Amino acid sequence: MPALPLDELQITEKDPKTGKLRTVPALHPDQKADRCFVLYKPPPADSAAARIEEYLERAAFIADDLDWLLALPHKKFWCQVIFDETLQKCLDSYLRYAPRKFDELAAPPAAVVEMQQRLHRGVFLTFLRMSTHKESRDHFISPCAFGEILYNNFLFDIPKMLDLCVLFGKGNGPLLQKMIENIFIQQSSYYNDLDETVPTILQVFSNILQQCGLQSEGASTEPQRLEEKVRMTPSAMPLQELRDVVLYLCDTATTLWAFLDIFPLACQTFQKHDFCSRLASFYEASIPELESAIKRRRRENSKLLADLWQRLSHSRKKLVEVFHILIYQICLLPILESSCDSIQAFVEDFLQLFSSVLQEKRFLRDYDELFPVADDVSLLQQASSALDETRTAYILQAVESAWEGVNRKKASPVKDSPPCEAPEPGPGAAPARLKMDEEEDECAGAAAAVPTPRVSGVQLNSLISQVKDLLPDLGEGFILACLEHYDYSAEQVINNVLEERLAPALSSLDRTLNRQMQPGPTPLVNSRHNVFQNDEFDVFSRDTVDLSRVQKGRRKGENTRSLLNDKRMIQAQRERYRLYSVVVDEVPLQGGGAEAQLGRDSYEDEYDDTYDGNQVGANDADSDDELITRRPFTTPQVLRTKVPHEGPDDEEEEEEEEAEEEGPKPDHFVQDPAVLRERAEAQRMAYLARRGYRHDSSSAVAGNPRGHGQSRETTQERRRKEAHKGARANHNRRLMADRKRTKAMIPS
Repeated sequence: MPALPLDELQITEKDPKTGKLRTVPALHPDQKADRCFVLYKPPPADSAAARIEEYLERAAFIADDLDWLLALPHKKFWCQVIFDETLQKCLDSYLRYAPRKFDELAAPPAAVVEMQQRLHRGVFLTFLRMSTHKESRDHFISPCAFGEILYNNFLFDIPKMLDLCVLFGKGNGPLLQKMIENIFIQQSSYYNDLDETVPTILQVFSNILQQCGLQSEGASTEPQRLEEKVRMTPSAMPLQELRDVVLYLCDTATTLWAFLDIFPLACQTFQKHDFCSRLASFYEASIPELESAIKRRRRENSKLLADLWQRLSHSRKKLVEVFHILIYQICLLPILESSCDSIQAFVEDFLQLFSSVLQEKRFLRDYDELFPVADDVSLLQQASSALDETRTAYILQAVESAWEGVNRKKASPVKDSPPCEAPEPGPGAAPARLKMDEEEDECAGAAAAVPTPRVSGVQLNSLISQVKDLLPDLGEGFILACLEHYDYSAEQVINNVLEERLAPALSSLDRTLNRQMQPGPTPLVNSRHNVFQNDEFDVFSRDTVDLSRVQKGRRKGENTRSLLNDKRMIQAQRERYRLYSVVVDEVPLQGGGAEAQLGRDSYEDEYDDTYDGNQVGANDADSDDELITRRPFTTPQVLRTKVPHEGPDDEEEEEEEEAEEEGPKPDHFVQDPAVLRERAEAQRMAYLARRGYRHDSSSAVAGNPRGHGQSRETTQERRRKEAHKGARANHNRRLMADRKRTKAMIPS
């Protein structure tokens, strides 16, 4: 017999009042156990022993009760869940007051951390069992009745689901996604509740703008009444009120992102209320004002300001990711999954959504930094051939114009995939930056390991000014050292300085250290070195140049003959070589006295002793005259002239001229080609004669012209050549052809 579902199951029991047997449904209030669940309270902010003891005692009661509840059988569990109001209040109190991961907590004792983890696990398992309609083949609830039980008894609602996502989404994403999807599948009325919840979320944005004294697009433009409180801007409101606004914004942005990340099917419902454009408008109106308010309060509570800056940066990132989740689920994912015929509507939605937010410059910059719009447009161009290029070019141009005057740093997140889960910043973490790095987002992967390029010039001066505006007491040299250590992240430098969490190497530096300006590089003009350095035409090393010496082309009145007749250079060189011809063997001493006689008769004893044993020139065949006679100096041929001069050079020139007159000597450097050909032919004929070859008379073969008869010698020569022509050039081709023909190998 098949088992009945729990909603149809009937049990027979004894009536405690009358003692008679009765039949009642399995889900009946009488089946509920008498047990009171206490409300949850968060861990104490301080380390007072009494408060910690109170928390541990209360948390132990709740944890024990949840363990008892989870151990109940199927029908007992559901009776307790449905009819025990104290259990629902206990679970609601935990969802409401449990600390989020972005909340700031002092370092709690180990016992508090362990108890909080136990409670966290127990609450999650309780909600997980409450969302499961079938535990086994024998223990289940019919799907229709299950949806009615959840909806009518308020076991789940939209606020509870939002809190579940933000509390348990990190680390339990797949289970939580199946749990919420199952709830919406079994009870479609939750979509209507979600549709009614979206205006409430938009009202939260309006409340934040109203609290800050800001007006967003679509807000009420009614004049302010006289009795109303004067609205204050974020820069003028008290620090505690500013803190409340930032905390409220951080909680809202993180909760909204967590819900859409776990349950992306809700994106269609959100977009029914034009959520994307209103989110961008709220971002543009609130974020810059809040950032400015925090920066202007740099002289107040530094620790609180660092915490607010961290939360505001985290809120910025989450709001941008919410917008991307909506764009991805509404437009990009259907384009990736649909055929080419049905994507045009989604392409149009994408263009329409971005066209509605183009005026929000700050939002466009932050969105394009995390999720480049050009990549999405490239995807559309690949998917649709009918894409409106004019609209896409307009959108890309608007994005580029939003970056004008701002240093552009793009992250490299994974595209074309659902947004991955990012860990929430824990207590004492560095301010969250829009750049997806390894500390903020686990899905950045190897992209976070790429070294940060060195920043210099105007960009570096801008970063130093950004830090100095908030911390004017710091020197530029100290700020530069901090920027280099923290990869040129001004936000991280500000946070670590305010919280006194600098690296040891930076803590030892003087905070008033001035910046040492590096000398600029040597100009290329001043550092050049070549053969024209510092010459008379070097315009880089002198201010004036003799332009009379600069001539382009041939001078007027000059021709080739005048240039060749100009012998000034040769005359100058002749004078130089003439000085070389003056060679004096001995220099006579002036006067004929004793000094001259002493100079002639002086004897060098060391020189004589050194070279006595060397028979210099003793064995040479040359005479002593050739050894002691100097070779006369000879003037180079190019410098000689035919002008008669006295001396031995003139005699030699006359002898040479007489020799030339006797007759020209043959120049054998280039011989007559005809003589060379005759000599080669004689050598060839001699070689053939030695080898036994007979001379072939080509003239006899040629014979007389046709029609004039041939001589007997010509006829014989032609016959002989025909018979023996295969011996040299044709390799016996005729002989082999005759042999094949005689053997009938080829037709004759």
